[in-house]
Amino acid sequence: MSTAAEQNPQEQENIQPENTEATESTATEQAEQPNGEATASEGGSSEADELRDKYLRLHAEFDNFRRRTSKERLELFKTANQELMVALIPVLDDLERAQAAMKDAQDVNAVREGVELVFSKFQNLLQQKGLKSMDAVGQPFDADVHEAITQIPAPSDEMKGKVIDQVEKGYYLNDKVVRFAKVVIGA
Repeated sequence: MSTAAEQNPQEQENIQPENTEATESTATEQAEQPNGEATASEGGSSEADELRDKYLRLHAEFDNFRRRTSKERLELFKTANQELMVALIPVLDDLERAQAAMKDAQDVNAVREGVELVFSKFQNLLQQKGLKSMDAVGQPFDADVHEAITQIPAPSDEMKGKVIDQVEKGYYLNDKVVRFAKVVIGA
C-alpha cells in the first residue's frame, strides 16, 4: 500500500514548507533529545568532523615530510662531494710539493719517480671511492659502454667488430658508466 506522495513524485517536489522557521526549530528539537543522546545526523557530522580533522592532520604531516626531505636533499647535494674533496687534499699537497721540487731538480729520474708516486696514490684513492677504468682494447664493440669515433679496416678477420684502439679511457663509478670509452673499431 503506497501513499499519494509516493505515487506522484512531481507533486511531492512542489510541496514546500510554509514556515521555514518552524521546520528548523523542529530539526533542532529532534537533534536534542531529552535524555542527552545524539541522533544519527549529529553522529554523522561529528564523524565527518573527525575524518576532516584526520585528513587535515595527515595533509599537514605530509607537507612537513615533503619540506624536510627536500631540505635534507639540498643539504646532501651541498655536502656530497665533501668526503671526496677531503680525500683529495693529500694528493693536492703531494702535487704542490712535486711542483716545488721540479723547480730545483737536477735529476729527471727523481722527478719522474715522484710524479709516478703521486699518480699511483691518486689512482688508489679513486679506486677506493669506486672509480674503475674500462679495458676496451680487444673487446667486442658495445654501444652501452663504448663511443665509436671512427672505423678502420681491421688488421685481421678476428678483429672485425672489436675495439682496435682507445682514444680516451672510459670509467665506471660503482658499476655505472660515468664516461664512455672513445674507441676506434675494426670494420
